[in-house]
Amino acid sequence: MTERAGAKRQPYAYRAAGSERLEAVMAEFDVLVVGDANPDLLLRGDVRPRFGQAEQLLTAADLVLGGSAAITAAGCARLGLRTGLLAAVGDDVFGGLVRAQLSALGVTLLAVDGRGAPTGLTVVLSEPDDRGMLTLPGTIAALRPSDVSDDLLASARHLHVASLYLQPGLASGLAEVFARARRAGLSTSLDTNWDPAERWESIASILEHTDVFLPNANELRAIAGLDDVDEAASKLVAGGPTVVMKNGAAGARAWWPGGTCDAPGRAVEVVDTTGAGDSFNAGFLAARLGGLAIAEAIGWAAVAGSLSTRAAGGTAAQATRADIVSP
Repeated sequence: MTERAGAKRQPYAYRAAGSERLEAVMAEFDVLVVGDANPDLLLRGDVRPRFGQAEQLLTAADLVLGGSAAITAAGCARLGLRTGLLAAVGDDVFGGLVRAQLSALGVTLLAVDGRGAPTGLTVVLSEPDDRGMLTLPGTIAALRPSDVSDDLLASARHLHVASLYLQPGLASGLAEVFARARRAGLSTSLDTNWDPAERWESIASILEHTDVFLPNANELRAIAGLDDVDEAASKLVAGGPTVVMKNGAAGARAWWPGGTCDAPGRAVEVVDTTGAGDSFNAGFLAARLGGLAIAEAIGWAAVAGSLSTRAAGGTAAQATRADIVSP
């Protein structure tokens, strides 16, 4: 069963029909995000572990909202989208933190039974230009395809799924979920994130039903099995989706049948890059669901990703629409 907190039905929204045309539909959410929601314990300072009982000193430690899906959902809400998040969250201290922070950020949590697991947790070892992550999956792995019901799909304009490789139960049936979503008139997007096992099992059957695939450069190379990002993107585009790649400080690149473009990020003083790719996703989805063309949407994405790095954690410095359109 799904626990719905704070949802109020809005009678009309607009759903993309084809590349640029919009049509009026019944919808409660502009975007339904499905995936992981957990706290991130964000550590900065001397974070590269040395064993042998060595004690190291940190400069900062923050317990913040984490999970690619949760951060993407928060970014979407910050950009004015009516946002629902389907995630498994436990009845424990960490679960309470997740619920409270999502509520404060304007995201409607559609909480699924965690099947007895504790709420997941990620420890982020953050350096100025890189990070390492240690994750306890817990409830992150509890979602199943059946949790994404037809009733939920009927409540949204767009379906976004995050952290595929942390959710093998969901991944096994995601192609069918995306196919159902598209039959119901939703557009779909996917951000697999990194595969901790580095097996990079094929997602071709999912991409057949995916409108937008949102990897970073290393994920794109690994999933396509090609070192050159242009060749990798072309291979995936041939299977169906538009590919929108997070390109770090360089911004964003996109490929679709017959076209490609890129967009720069915005120069900022970087505090922490955690969740920047998820804020990037939110910027792209907000732009596209607002009717902007891909070239404009990747500009939104690149700027949203850049601006999110101005503070510790994935949500503290997420962009508003005014932030993105202001020079």
